[in-house]
Amino acid sequence: MFMNLKSSSISSLFLFIYSILIFPVTILFLLNQECIILEWNILQISSCSMTFMFIFDAVSLSFSNVVCLISGCVMMFSSSYMAHDPFLKRFTWLVMLFVLSMNFLVFIPSLPALLLGWDGLGIVSFVLVIYYQNIKSLSAGMITVLANRIGDVMILISIGLLILQGHWVITLMWDFYLSAWTVLALTLAAMTKSAQIPFSSWLPAAMAAPTPVSALVHSSTLVTAGIFLVVRFFPFFNMISGFKPTLLFFSVLTLLMAGIAANYENDLKKIIALSTLSQLGVMMMSLGMGMPNLALFHLYTHALFKALLFLCAGMVIHNSSNTQDIRHMGSISQQAPLTVTCMNIANLSLCGAPFLSGFYSKDLILEMSLFSPTSFLMIIFIFLATGMTAAYSFRLSFCSLWSYMKNKPHHSKQEADLYMNWSITILSLAAIMAGLFFQVIFLTFNPVPPVLPFYLKMLTLFVIIMGLFMAFMLWESNRDAKKMNKIKFFCSTMWFLTPLSSQPLTKFSMLLGTNLMKSVDLGWLEIVGGQGTALMTSSMSVINQKMQIKTFNYFIALIILAVLLFSLMLRT
Repeated sequence: MFMNLKSSSISSLFLFIYSILIFPVTILFLLNQECIILEWNILQISSCSMTFMFIFDAVSLSFSNVVCLISGCVMMFSSSYMAHDPFLKRFTWLVMLFVLSMNFLVFIPSLPALLLGWDGLGIVSFVLVIYYQNIKSLSAGMITVLANRIGDVMILISIGLLILQGHWVITLMWDFYLSAWTVLALTLAAMTKSAQIPFSSWLPAAMAAPTPVSALVHSSTLVTAGIFLVVRFFPFFNMISGFKPTLLFFSVLTLLMAGIAANYENDLKKIIALSTLSQLGVMMMSLGMGMPNLALFHLYTHALFKALLFLCAGMVIHNSSNTQDIRHMGSISQQAPLTVTCMNIANLSLCGAPFLSGFYSKDLILEMSLFSPTSFLMIIFIFLATGMTAAYSFRLSFCSLWSYMKNKPHHSKQEADLYMNWSITILSLAAIMAGLFFQVIFLTFNPVPPVLPFYLKMLTLFVIIMGLFMAFMLWESNRDAKKMNKIKFFCSTMWFLTPLSSQPLTKFSMLLGTNLMKSVDLGWLEIVGGQGTALMTSSMSVINQKMQIKTFNYFIALIILAVLLFSLMLRT
C-alpha cells in the first residue's frame, strides 16, 4: 500500500505524527514553565572546548509544533497541487530540509550553531524561489538571497562582538560595553529576515515560488525567524534604552506601507504577501511595546490562517486558468464553494473578526497599544493600517470571489481531491479554534488584562467596519480606472522600495559588467590574448613570406645574371 504513496504524502504523514506526539509535551512544558538545556561536549583540548547545545522550553516546542502542523498540511496539499511536477521527490526533499533548518533555528540556543538553521533557511528558500527555472524566478531569487545575506553578515558580526563574553548562549546574555552594537547587528539581522523597512521588497518578489512554498516559507516560517530571534534575545535587547522606540517606529512604518501597497496591488499572491508583511509589522510593533509573549501568540495564529489563505489562493489560481490577476477572476464562489468558505474564514481571521483566531491575538495587541504609554501618532498609524487590512481583504474577496465572471468558467476539479480538501479543512479548524486555545495558555503570562473604556474597546471593531466601507466605496469609484498616476505608482511600488532596492544595484552592476566587457574582454584581452597573438603572428608570417619571396626572386635573378655572364665569357 505504501509503495503507491507519493513522497509528499509520506512526508506529510511523518510531520503530522511528529506534531501529534510533541503536542502533549508542549502543553506540559507550557503549564509547568519548564526549560531543559542539553549540552553535548564534542571536543575538549586543554581549556578549549567545542560544545553543541539544545534547548527544550515552551517557546521552542510550541513553535516546532505549529511549523510541523502547517508543513504537514502544505505537503498534503502539494501531493495534489504539484502532481504534474516530474521532480516531486526533489521538491519534497527541499521542503523537508527547510523544516529541518527551522527546527535547528528553534532548538539551538547557541549563536554560532544557530547559523546552521539560519543559513539553511536562506539557502533552501533561494532554491525554492527559483524552483520554476525562468528569468523572473531567478531575479526574484537573487533579490531574496542578497537581502537575506545582509542578515547573515549581521549574525556573523554579532558572533564576533559576543566573543568578549566568552560564550554565545542566547539565554545567558548580559550587558557589556559593546552591547549597543551587538543589539544593532542582531536587530538588523531580524529585520532583514522579517522584511521590515528598508528590507521589505524581497518578500513580494519571492512569490515567484510555487504556491505551497509561499504558504510554508513566506507566511509561517522563514519570515517569522526574525521575530523568533528578537523574542529569544528580548531580555538582552530590553537593556538598551533606544531599542524599543526604534523597533516600534520601523515596524509601524512597515505596517502602514504594506497596508497601502496591498490596496493598489492586483496580483493575488502579492496581495497576500503584503498582508503577511503587514502582520509581521504587528508582531514587531508588539515587541517594540515590550510584549514578546503577545508577539509570539500573534505569530502562531497568523501562521495558521495565513497558510490557509495561501493554499486557498493556490486553488483559486488553478480555477482561473492559472492567472494571478484578481481583475481577471470572478464568480469563484459558485465554482469552488469549499475553497471560498475556507478563504473567507482566513480573510475574516486576518481582519480580526470576532471569535476567530486572529481576533484573540490582534485585538489584544491593539488594546494593549491603547493601554500602554505609546505616541499618539503611532496609535493613529496603527489603527489606520488596521483599517487598511480590512480594506484590502474585502477588495480581494469582492474582486475574485463574489464579482461577476470575467473569464471562462472552470468548475473546480480540485474540490473532489481529498488531499486538498483535508489540508484546507485542518487549517480552517485551526484558524477558528487556535486563537481561544492559545489565549488560555498565553494569558497566564499576562495576568493583568487591559481595562479600557467602552468606546476604546469598540474602536478596533469600528475601524474594521470603516475599512470595509471605505474599500467598497473606493472599489466602486475606481472599478474602471486603468490610468497610472504618480500617487498610484508611489503606493504600488511600496513607497519606491521595489525600484530602489533592485534597479540601482542591477543598473550599476550591469553597467560595470558592460564596461569591463568592452574594455577588458573585447579590448585588452583581445589585443594581448588570442586574437592579438594570431594577428601579430599572421602579419609577421606575411612579412616573412614577402621577404622570402623577395629574397628568392633576388637569388633567381642573380643566378640568371650569373648564367648569362658565364655564357658570354665562354663565347668570347
